[in-house]
Amino acid sequence: MSARAGPLPAGALVAPGYEALAHLHRTGWLDLYDAWSRERECRCVVKVLRPDRDADPDLRERLLREGRWLKDFTHPHLVRAYEVAGAADPRPYVVLETLTGETLDHLVQHADALPDAADLALLGVQLCSAVHYLHGQGLLHLDIKPDNVVIDCRRAKLLDLSTAAPPGPGEPGVGTRCYLAPEQARGGPLSAATDVWGIGVTLYEAATAQTPFDEGAEVQEESSDEDEPGEGEPGEEEPGEDELIERYPQLSVPAPPVASHRRLPDGLAAAIDACLRPDPAARPPLGALAAALDALLPQGRRAVARGE
Repeated sequence: MSARAGPLPAGALVAPGYEALAHLHRTGWLDLYDAWSRERECRCVVKVLRPDRDADPDLRERLLREGRWLKDFTHPHLVRAYEVAGAADPRPYVVLETLTGETLDHLVQHADALPDAADLALLGVQLCSAVHYLHGQGLLHLDIKPDNVVIDCRRAKLLDLSTAAPPGPGEPGVGTRCYLAPEQARGGPLSAATDVWGIGVTLYEAATAQTPFDEGAEVQEESSDEDEPGEGEPGEEEPGEDELIERYPQLSVPAPPVASHRRLPDGLAAAIDACLRPDPAARPPLGALAAALDALLPQGRRAVARGE
């Protein structure tokens, strides 16, 4: 099929039993649809490989693996999967719950005012909770960013496990460029501290509407609508040190203190800055970060954070 094959029109079957209502988004390898479930009598989000990429066995397995995880996992701050394609289905797909609310990226870029300190701390506590659960399942998220967080009535849900992996050696540059921890950019050992960085950089942007490093990033392995593979794919020659530093400023310069963009309570600013220390061993453990953020919450917000 042509690499430029367009998305399915409204009314087409995007997967067995799921009628496309609208095309939501296209990445370098995926299409996302707003769809109607005949079985459930409700709207869902269906994630499928692009028609020009659905013969790639590695991408097929990557999508189905994410779907199996999200179907098995149960956590109030993780998106849920309802259904995953079976072995007999010719085209892999994952059916996800439809979330109300907006992505954090949209809220930050279009809101009249940035979140207050209590809301930032609450967001951090909820992200820590979701990430703690993932770590307990033996996985690192590795792509925590505002575009992968949906907020509705002060409740956050973390999306997208397509780059998730167990702790251990990592390929250079897999993730989203301006959100990568230095060890992700370089391809060093990945650990819980890598996701602590992701929480910190997400809170930094939520607080300031700016990323601490270069904008204009693309998801590695996802080159938007381009046909060519993105950076960091197997078979591509690994960049040298000078090229890495040019591509990833977080390898050579520290993150500017969050206070350089916005005045925040000292404890909150210190927690965010600590997450963005270049040395993974110098970042706070996830539990300590969650405790520090929880201590900043008014009593009512603590109840919300704990689901009470």
